[in-house]
Amino acid sequence: MVNVAILGYGTIGSGVANVLWTNKEVIDKKTGEDVRLKYVLDLRDFPGDKVESILTHDFNTILEDDSVQVVVETMGGLKPAYDFVKKCLLAGKSVCTSNKALVENSGAELNAIAAEKNANFLFEASVGGGIPIIRPINECITADVILEISGILNGTTNYILTKMGSEGLDFGTVLKEAQDLGYAEKDPTADVEGHDAGRKIAILSSLAAGSQVNFEDVYTEGITKITDRDFEYAKTLSATIKLVATSKLAENGGRCVMVTPRMLPLTHPLAGVNGVMNAIFVKGNMLGEAMFYGAGAGSLPTASAVAGDIVDAVRNLGHNKKAEWKSEPLKLLSVDDVKNRFFVRISGDNEDAARKAFGEGQIVRVTNGEFAYVTGEMTEKAFAEAKETLEGVLGYIRYA
Repeated sequence: MVNVAILGYGTIGSGVANVLWTNKEVIDKKTGEDVRLKYVLDLRDFPGDKVESILTHDFNTILEDDSVQVVVETMGGLKPAYDFVKKCLLAGKSVCTSNKALVENSGAELNAIAAEKNANFLFEASVGGGIPIIRPINECITADVILEISGILNGTTNYILTKMGSEGLDFGTVLKEAQDLGYAEKDPTADVEGHDAGRKIAILSSLAAGSQVNFEDVYTEGITKITDRDFEYAKTLSATIKLVATSKLAENGGRCVMVTPRMLPLTHPLAGVNGVMNAIFVKGNMLGEAMFYGAGAGSLPTASAVAGDIVDAVRNLGHNKKAEWKSEPLKLLSVDDVKNRFFVRISGDNEDAARKAFGEGQIVRVTNGEFAYVTGEMTEKAFAEAKETLEGVLGYIRYA
């Protein structure tokens, strides 16, 4: 028999408990063990809930019980999650978590402790919710050099942009609707400014590179400046707009990691990912291209990924699954040196000035009083300098 404890009985924690109870027969068959949920830790009481009989308010009850071999952390945040997870790993218990902030901030350290104690620190649900991506990178594409990871990693922003594009609505209107439907938080900053996606691409970049990529070093732009007019131009260009997190290996061996809105041709593999769905595109030097698609959040999809980690942890009790993740920070390529094409909206009709500033490009018009210019490929630094020489720039989006 293998006993499991869950830290936190919120949306994800209750979902994990539901999976363990509902799919117990399947889980037991796949692990060859009797997997039982012994404790759930939470500050609250849940009278009448099935969890009531196994609820504890004292973390030490779980930590000091040697029969608990797998601990699931679904509290979120860094405090007290970090302390609890570290103590569990030091006690030789494997930990499964959906906590992206914890993984991004302390993943390398916790992974090292797990290795030292012949336990495992597993975090499949921390990036793509129900989408499998951590295990494929760690176990399936390990013989490849990962050249690129690009993804739509935030359902809230994808819902907003999809709605703006399909219905011609402005950002503020769709944000309020997303909040009313529960897709966006009352304070949506982490989502709409790209911070959530930034933490997720930092985790994926760390695994791809084998060294620490800090969220603070990820260049991040949100979607608050995207307008319904931008989508009018996008339709003319047979394109759409998505918030895309990218991690690319440059020719000089450096890695560029950024989160920005991008205007994608409708033929791009990420262009058709709509609503709250997420997708992650991976390119390996041997594999070529692959894409992982599915529900990037939600109680049961995320809980399913956590439960998959529980199965993995039970199968590997007393054996550490090696994951390459050094704590030394990876020096990222300066954003100034990254090359992109740009879609630029400009007031007036001075096309010659745009050509002079940006070089040869494509002129697009959808309304009087302004036009758009799609540049050729140029470095971010060169674009920023050229933009400053031109009057009337209304906004810009990276193109493709």
